[in-house]
Amino acid sequence: MGIRALSTAGAALGIALAVMPAGTASAHGYLSGPASRQAQCAAGSVSCGPVSYEPQSVEGPKGQKNCSAGLANFKELDDDSKPWAVHDVSGTVDFTWTLTALHRTASYEYYIGDKRVGFVDEGNEVPDSKTQTHKIDLSGFSGKQKLLAIWNIGDTVNAFYSCVDLNIGGGGSTPTTGPTTSAPAPTTGAPAPTTTAPAPTTTAPPSTPVTTQPNPAGTVWEPHASFKVGDEVIYQGKKYKCLQAHTAHDPNWTPANTPALWQSI
Repeated sequence: MGIRALSTAGAALGIALAVMPAGTASAHGYLSGPASRQAQCAAGSVSCGPVSYEPQSVEGPKGQKNCSAGLANFKELDDDSKPWAVHDVSGTVDFTWTLTALHRTASYEYYIGDKRVGFVDEGNEVPDSKTQTHKIDLSGFSGKQKLLAIWNIGDTVNAFYSCVDLNIGGGGSTPTTGPTTSAPAPTTGAPAPTTTAPAPTTTAPPSTPVTTQPNPAGTVWEPHASFKVGDEVIYQGKKYKCLQAHTAHDPNWTPANTPALWQSI
């Protein structure tokens, strides 16, 4: 690239950085256990669109009450008619988040309908690991319910959204003993033997495994990663090609915000 081209690219990058919106979250994450709707998309157990390749990117402004974060690319997450797995759970459930990048956290919220059933205050601290688990009491509900889990980022206006379908009270205990039957007493007067039938066993349905399918169009863009010219990535469901080799030291250098670095394809 010539000196003039470098100067032009540098000017374009400066303009892009000057106009990029403040407060874009560098963190990404989704509810992985019990497997959320986007986790099932990533595992391939339900046919979905772009969210299959980036289940951790369902990010939008705080305060929403939908599964897609209001993003058109991920609208299939709001479709209750799709064959989402329904998890049998008891009254208290451990919900586990998988975080693909760490970021300051304000809180986690859990809703069934308009009722907030769980709240975890994180005090704007950075998570200590990429797996976070919360024990939430759902004993006030029963039957099939859709739960919305929200991860509120501490220093941006955004949050991450995940929905999971539950059958509350559907994880009943297994009986420990079987029925007792008595054989007819023999005519000799000997005591009648008592036999105990073996206890029936039940097997809970296996949880949906969380796996990541190969990305046919490149890797998902992440902050702090290094890219070379010609690399292709996916960001919020769209494909981009790298125009200049760089390392995304600033989490705001997203493909959508830096046209000097990335070209939409």
